[in-house]
Amino acid sequence: MLSVRPPHTTFSHPLIWPRRGRLGLAAAPLCVSAVATASAPETAALLGSVSFPILVNGCTGNMGLSVAEAAALRGLHLVPVSFSSREKVDRTIQVGQTDIQIYGPSAREDVLSSVIDEFPDVIVVDYTAPDSVNSNADLYCKLGLPFVMGTTGGNKQLLHKSVQDSKNYALISPQMGKQVVAFVAAMKIMAEQFPGAFSGYHLEVLESHQAGKRDTSGTAKDVIACFEKLGVSYDMNRMVKIRDPEQQLEMVGVPEEHIDGHAFHLYHLTSPDDSVSFEFQHNVCGRSIYAEGTIDAAIFLHRKVQSKDSKRIYDMDDVLREGYMQ
Repeated sequence: MLSVRPPHTTFSHPLIWPRRGRLGLAAAPLCVSAVATASAPETAALLGSVSFPILVNGCTGNMGLSVAEAAALRGLHLVPVSFSSREKVDRTIQVGQTDIQIYGPSAREDVLSSVIDEFPDVIVVDYTAPDSVNSNADLYCKLGLPFVMGTTGGNKQLLHKSVQDSKNYALISPQMGKQVVAFVAAMKIMAEQFPGAFSGYHLEVLESHQAGKRDTSGTAKDVIACFEKLGVSYDMNRMVKIRDPEQQLEMVGVPEEHIDGHAFHLYHLTSPDDSVSFEFQHNVCGRSIYAEGTIDAAIFLHRKVQSKDSKRIYDMDDVLREGYMQ
C-alpha cells in the first residue's frame, strides 16, 4: 500500500498505526491471506501433474504444519516422518491422509538415510528453530538431500559454505511470502537506480508480529537498507516493535483471530520541511502466504535438481523471476 499524506501531518503517537483509505478516510489495515480453493487433483493438474516426495522438518510447529497442509493440497507426496527438538517423542500428526511420525533429534541421520532409500528424489523443507539451522543443513548436505531452508537464524555464511562445499542443492530464504519478496525486490531496484532520491527525508518504521517473535523483522531491515541507499539516515534502535497483544488489537488493528500469527509493517517518510510524506505498508494475517510460497520454492528446487542445473543455491527472487508460482 502506497499513500501520500496531506501536508504537515505526522504521527500523533509512535504506537498508533495510521490507517486511511482513499482520500485519507479511515480504513482498516489490509490483510493478505491466501485461501485454498482447488482440490489436490485440480491443483496438480494446474501444475502439470507435478508430484514428488516432500519431507517437512518441523511439523510440530505452526509454520511447519501449515507447509505440510499446503503440500497435501498441492498434490505432493508427504513423507510420513518429521523431527522434534525433544528427544523422547511418541507422537504422530495427521495431515490430510498422511500420518506423520515425529522422531527425536538423535534419530535424524538414520531416519533420513532410510527416507533417501525409499524416496530418492525427496525435497526437504526445514521449519525448525534458529539454533538448529546450521546443524540441520550440515546433515542435509552430508546426505545429499536438497532442501528449502525457511527457518530464520543461524550463521548464513556457514550455511552457504556447507551447500557450496557439498555441491548440494538448496533454496535459502528468510522470507517465503512471494508478494512480500517481490515488494522488497522492487525496493532494491529503486534504490539501485535512484540513489539519493529521498535524501534528507525522515523515516519512521513500525512492525508488529506475534509475541513469540523476539527478533526484529528481517523484512523491515531489508527495506530500511533500501531507504538508506535512497539517501535516508536511520538508526535501527528507533524502530517501533510491537509484541503486546493489547496494543496490536487497539493501536495496530490486527484482527483478534490473527494475534498469534501476523506480520504488519509500516514505513513513513517525511520531507525535511514536512510538506511531503510517503507511506509504504504491507500487512499479512496468518501463515498461508508463507506456506504457499514455500511449496512454490520446493517445486522450483525439485525442477532444478531434476535438470541438474549448474547453479546450486537459490532464493525466492529466483523463484519469482522464473514464474514457478501458483
